[in-house]
Amino acid sequence: MRLSFSGCVLDTDAYRLTRDGTDVPVEPQVFDVIRLLAQNAGRVVSKDQLIEDIWQGRIVSEATISAQISEARSAVGDTGEAQAIIHTVIRRGFEMVVPVEEIGGDPKPKPAAAPKPDRQKIRYTVSPDGTQLAYATSGDGPPLMLAGHHITHLEVNWQSEIWRSIFDRLGSDHTLTRFDIRGSGLSQANPDNQELEAYVADMLAVADAAGMDQFPLIANLQAGPVAVRFIAENPGRVTKLILHCAYARGRAAREGAPADQASDPSIALLQEGWGNPDNGYMRAWLSMFLPLATPEEASDLITQFGAACRPEEIAEKRKAIDRFDATEYLARVDVPTLIIHPRSAAAHPLSEAQFMAARIPDAELMPVEGANVIMLPSDPTWSEQMDAIMEFLAS
Repeated sequence: MRLSFSGCVLDTDAYRLTRDGTDVPVEPQVFDVIRLLAQNAGRVVSKDQLIEDIWQGRIVSEATISAQISEARSAVGDTGEAQAIIHTVIRRGFEMVVPVEEIGGDPKPKPAAAPKPDRQKIRYTVSPDGTQLAYATSGDGPPLMLAGHHITHLEVNWQSEIWRSIFDRLGSDHTLTRFDIRGSGLSQANPDNQELEAYVADMLAVADAAGMDQFPLIANLQAGPVAVRFIAENPGRVTKLILHCAYARGRAAREGAPADQASDPSIALLQEGWGNPDNGYMRAWLSMFLPLATPEEASDLITQFGAACRPEEIAEKRKAIDRFDATEYLARVDVPTLIIHPRSAAAHPLSEAQFMAARIPDAELMPVEGANVIMLPSDPTWSEQMDAIMEFLAS
């Protein structure tokens, strides 16, 4: 379906928005907001309807809704002051107040029924040392693995607005496989082996269980050294590699690291309040890695982390991943590689991305403005990073 209004054309099949003939990059949820308003042009769309259609009924804040409406207005050439295209109806909702036509169809399309919420399928497998691993699949298309950070929870992340925009975008063109690493989320807690080779074996176990013979791989943070060694030791399995704010050397393996890991602030701050968004230690700890997160995002993430890993285990897990070092395997990464890294990340500086780019043959380095080690909906470069990922996967 192609909907035309005020110089804009919204192609709901190609997920493309143009304004005056020029492509407008737009984040998936913002695209869906514009689609819903356009399909209901001339009618007020309530906030409840927005939440049901865009967020599948999950709880979202007023600030989040306002931010998405603001982004939608900007994308179609409107402003909150003018409200010439998207009008706020006080205490009722929002209305697209310009005529909308379906190109090649009825002058005014009938409102579409809200799509059924997607679901993920969670399964289990066992690593060679007997550790139980949970993995999830979603979306449709060729296989793609997303190897996330060290404190994930498949179910909790799936319900989070922060992560679903990423999962849904990746799952629009691929069958996406994610997994909770040992000691996190739905996978087995408190495993005996925390060495790098165990995590590499886990990645292979998940790929085999999911039937992924060959696949592109996106690795974030500590999944970077795991992915690098996995590719070196399992030639032919990975077809493309995206390293997102990743590193080859953990914090304890870099020049100038503290002799005693316990004195590293990323571990020293893990004293109390794990999982409590009102705790000052947790807020300080999170600010090391996500200094630009909004207060709402910070609270959401702290709660998610608390659900993913027990407080008595998190410090030891942090010490283990900080010792990861895959430097010797970098030259053996023989697949197209894109490295995306924020310029101002303090915990994992851009120099670590440059270190990898200099040693992985023909790797492309894409620095982006920002300081967060994971992409958040509030990041100004969210669309830029996601577009680069999707283009690299499609190339």
